[in-house]
Amino acid sequence: MSFAAYSDTMMTVRSWAVTAGIAAVTIGCPRAAREPGESDVSSDGLRSYRMGFSVVPPKPDIKVAVQSLEIWTRHADAAIMHMDVPWALLLAGTSPEDALRKDGVELERYYRSKHLQLIVTIDVTNGLGRESEAPALVTAHRSITEPAVQRLYRNYVRALVDMLHPDYLGLAAETNLIRAIAPRPVYDAVVRMTNDAAADVRRSHPARGLPLYVSVQVETAWGKLPRGRYVGIDEDLRDFPFMNVLALSSYPYLGGFTDPDQISLDYYARVRGTRSLRVMVVEGGWPSASVRGVFSSSPEMQARYIARQSKLLDDANALAVFQLSFADLDLGSFPKPLPAILPLFATLGLVDSNLRFKPALATWDKIFARRLQR
Repeated sequence: MSFAAYSDTMMTVRSWAVTAGIAAVTIGCPRAAREPGESDVSSDGLRSYRMGFSVVPPKPDIKVAVQSLEIWTRHADAAIMHMDVPWALLLAGTSPEDALRKDGVELERYYRSKHLQLIVTIDVTNGLGRESEAPALVTAHRSITEPAVQRLYRNYVRALVDMLHPDYLGLAAETNLIRAIAPRPVYDAVVRMTNDAAADVRRSHPARGLPLYVSVQVETAWGKLPRGRYVGIDEDLRDFPFMNVLALSSYPYLGGFTDPDQISLDYYARVRGTRSLRVMVVEGGWPSASVRGVFSSSPEMQARYIARQSKLLDDANALAVFQLSFADLDLGSFPKPLPAILPLFATLGLVDSNLRFKPALATWDKIFARRLQR
């Protein structure tokens, strides 16, 4: 359920933010307000996991996008780039290298200037509707079931590894949810193209040992989205044998949980089981506002989720955790029509769309203040 790049508008704003963000490193950027909890954050204890966000801006406004980027990098020691395959560009004949220069290279340089570890997840289907393919492919009447389209993806992966140098690379997102609700030929294509791409990476960079993964949806593994029984991830591990890290996507409020304290402490650890794979949460969160008829929440409940999640991460001895959105989405500011599902993710940020701090950010900061185990 990725909303990191739900439209061409988001890609444009991301590019603006990166371009101006590079300059902001030098010239500085005004603070939105006093940092929450700066005087009372405890540094007691340890954490095994890095913490970070993505570049998703709250609105298509260059100043706000850059300000958000500059603020959240002070609350992180890692960054994630959750990238849709630029199908429209690739189908039109743009080289993958040029596509990455347009959207990717400058952001990678910015993150490196901040000394952040970089994780990249490539999304090959529709992040806001796993039952369907990427909107750009649907518009072009093309499909990942076509060998020619799979070749475009593989070429893009090779270029991304060469140009962005990620520390971890995800080759697809939420594969178990795709398997559960998308047409079987689409899932089979995801299996084929990611395994081929993994072989390409391992063959072209044999000495690098780049950790590879596909992400799995935790609520789907637990039989909560769609509703059913606990199924685990055995099939994913068989279908994607190249995985050497377990990447999780988790939105418990969409899986029927009405309070963070209902989430069992082994919520992540049970999905991993006895396997030796390290766990990373590459997307997820809990909203700070209710959506009528769907779920109820509040800023206080969101803060309790961040605290509860830290216990799940500790129990799983996790490697990293990422919130895709640092700021809430100002849905009224984006071009219409918006995807109908987007309001369900609009208040996942730890600050609101005006970059005012929520209680959840103070909780995040207390966890972030713990010393990272190397």
